[in-house]
Amino acid sequence: MFPIFKFLKQGRYSINDQGNRTPNIQKENVENHNINCDLFQSINNLQTLFQQAPDLVIRQFQLVNESEAALIYLSGLTDKQSIHNNILSPLMHNPFDISNGLPVTIGDIQVIDTWNQVENAIFQGDSILLIHGQNTGYQLNTKGWPQRDITEPRNEISLKGTHQGFVETSSQNIALIRRYIPNKELILKEVLIGSRGKTKVSILYLRDVASQDVLKELETRLQNIKVDSIINTGEIIEFIEDNPYSPFPQFILTERPDSTVSHILQGRFAIVVDRSPYVLIAPINFISFFQGVDDYNTRWLVSSSVRLLRFISFFIALLLPAIYVAFISFNFEVIPVQLYLSIAESRERVPFLPVIEALLMEITLEMMREAALRLPTPISQTVGIVGGIVIGQAAVQAGIVSNIMIIIVAITTIASSITPNFEMGLAIRLLRFPMMLLAALFGIVGIIIGWMTIIAHLISLESLGTPYGSPLSPFRISGMKDTFVRFPLWSMKKKSKNITKNHKETNPD
Repeated sequence: MFPIFKFLKQGRYSINDQGNRTPNIQKENVENHNINCDLFQSINNLQTLFQQAPDLVIRQFQLVNESEAALIYLSGLTDKQSIHNNILSPLMHNPFDISNGLPVTIGDIQVIDTWNQVENAIFQGDSILLIHGQNTGYQLNTKGWPQRDITEPRNEISLKGTHQGFVETSSQNIALIRRYIPNKELILKEVLIGSRGKTKVSILYLRDVASQDVLKELETRLQNIKVDSIINTGEIIEFIEDNPYSPFPQFILTERPDSTVSHILQGRFAIVVDRSPYVLIAPINFISFFQGVDDYNTRWLVSSSVRLLRFISFFIALLLPAIYVAFISFNFEVIPVQLYLSIAESRERVPFLPVIEALLMEITLEMMREAALRLPTPISQTVGIVGGIVIGQAAVQAGIVSNIMIIIVAITTIASSITPNFEMGLAIRLLRFPMMLLAALFGIVGIIIGWMTIIAHLISLESLGTPYGSPLSPFRISGMKDTFVRFPLWSMKKKSKNITKNHKETNPD
């Protein structure tokens, strides 16, 4: 449209309003300068700044008053239809006074004045409008990259709750949360993490419920993260968790909006990471990993029974292989005679020690689980079922393991799958191995030592400075109404003192 632009793209100088030749700013210094009122020089600086970005679009046009302007954006991150209908068409056909604002139909418009702001805005999917004679630019919200539709969560199956799950766009995830809490006390704070990726991390909480001390601690830890970029929510956990060497998860990852809202109403914080379909919940306690949102959509007697089953499964998944090793190796006198004779008969051809037998089967099982995760869904189901049956039967016939060991591994696997939280299930599977080794070395005494060590560790653990063992340690009788069993909702009227700044009535999750 303007031939002089082609000359400026190749030349070393640009011409300002007075006709003077002004040297272009070098690439390494562009970000440190303000936007120049000379549109020609600004275009040249943009081409220098984004010379390695072939998808950069610089749309040059004239306003109604014949002023020269340019719209800059990245083609793959913007909504082309919105740019044409809401920006270019109004600017090129409607007369306006710039002092009264732009005649564009874009809801989010910001005035910027530095090249650093221009760079950040363009890479975030916004468009930049530059007008000749003005030393400021306009940042227009034209984000429009490809995104996934809201679907049902894959890993958190909903029985009676919502069937909507989070997606990879933080704005949509925040909107899903706001639909549940249309209240001015729901506060949103944003932090940019990463020197290169500049990942937007949002914190949502209830201002009149959440603890301000915990909020300050959370913000401090997030701001202290020094990395190039954050790809997934799980990466943030490693930077802000209290004890990075603990096998137990200190935050909850969820992909369900209703679960997130339940925690926010209790005074916790929801951390939404852009480009991730998971929301991080903090602070948290050990009991929360055995609670499910669907527990509160079922009658309290039924949900209490299911929750007790989860805790029983936790003990079985953690201790059953170790108990087998201890009883067979050391404390066989506690086994009934008929059962002991049956076990001895099944182990008659097994050449390995009980601990080797148990470790062999557990490691094989973990290999099958890992293979099932990496394979396509139809094939993974086949590998899990056929592989388990074939390998188990062949191992018994070959005399590598006993029948009782196959039964124990099967029960342990089922018990591990009952835990609602996947991260807690991984911790249980990991701790199962040292418990078996302690049982092989010291018998029942080794199991007791291992169990007491786990209890002591849980008591000393914290999540964002709050007790991980609450309400068991420190013990609070009022908090016991929603732990191993769930009392009726009308009888639970207090939030946790450990995570809130006051005590208001609520129906907690």
